[in-house]
Amino acid sequence: MAGLYIHIPFCHSKCSYCDFYSMPHTADIGKYIDALLTEWKMRQGEIQEPFTTIYIGGGTPSILPLDDIKRLIRGIGIINPAEFTVEANPEDVTPEWVQCIKECGVNRVSIGIQSFSDDELNRINRRHTGDEAENALETLREGGIGNISADLIYGLPGQTIDSWQLSLDRLVATGVEHISAYSLSYEPGTRLHAMLSTGKIKETDEDTVSEMYRRLTDSLRKAGYEHYEISNFALPGRRAIHNSSYWHFIPYLGLGTAAHSFDGKTRRANRRGIKAYISDIMSGKTFYDIEDENPDELYNDYIITSLRTAEGIDKRHFAGCFGDKALTDLRRDASAFLRSGKMMETPDSLFITEESFLISDSILVELIH
Repeated sequence: MAGLYIHIPFCHSKCSYCDFYSMPHTADIGKYIDALLTEWKMRQGEIQEPFTTIYIGGGTPSILPLDDIKRLIRGIGIINPAEFTVEANPEDVTPEWVQCIKECGVNRVSIGIQSFSDDELNRINRRHTGDEAENALETLREGGIGNISADLIYGLPGQTIDSWQLSLDRLVATGVEHISAYSLSYEPGTRLHAMLSTGKIKETDEDTVSEMYRRLTDSLRKAGYEHYEISNFALPGRRAIHNSSYWHFIPYLGLGTAAHSFDGKTRRANRRGIKAYISDIMSGKTFYDIEDENPDELYNDYIITSLRTAEGIDKRHFAGCFGDKALTDLRRDASAFLRSGKMMETPDSLFITEESFLISDSILVELIH
């Protein structure tokens, strides 16, 4: 199995916290779709396994004109993937949009809600309201989308523990199958980072963030969600198949500017730049840089991605990739965390406990080479 990721770099406007590569909605969309389909023809042979998942992300894929959505999906031509996800913003979800994607074979939508508080949404430059987000979820259901993932962010400027709990409760009440919840990070180059640097906003203190995380895990556990990855929760049988490929070293191909690929050994990173991407791809040139990883880099990637998951590191698979001595050394390096209860070991696996997910970076830095 393998995954196909397609990057749509267009947005209505830039959210204050976002550092992903995206640009304003422009007239280049049609030419960009042409380039995506050309790159697909050029590169689909890089992955030997069949493509079983598709993920169209961004940016904001839901702003694409319906004719371009149809042209892109039909041009890719993968029939009945096990999981086919498209990202959307609430303000773009209409009955016509839902009908279009469903007819094209999409069976999962990932919707960026972030908060149900209108004040919090305004502070991060989101275009929708809490009520509009809830209406969008209803529209998806009425249109026949039976697998919905929704994003929330905690630690937002002005957010309180109580307002966070209200957003959690409101989302859980909708019955979405999957929830991704992220602690806000202030990335250099974003508007929020500039506001923080100039004292216009204050970062949420660690104790509050920790309590928000506790509320998150407790609330979703009681509601029947599995906490299967640091930031991801799913009802039984509804884990994100495509995203899990990133955490389990499954090959994937990324199309579009700023997209990444991994064939099991070599990583390729497409460069940034919409106009340059269109020009090079339509001229028959590749647009990626090859990232040949040495054994230590592959080892570190394996550690970092695997320990994001509740199952952690499969010891037999790890030893098969890196050798029995590497497993012995890893168990030695993890011994202090095992004694403290921040990590656990079973006959089959090594994993970080749920209670320690928030401090996982401090654990990982001691385990990588």
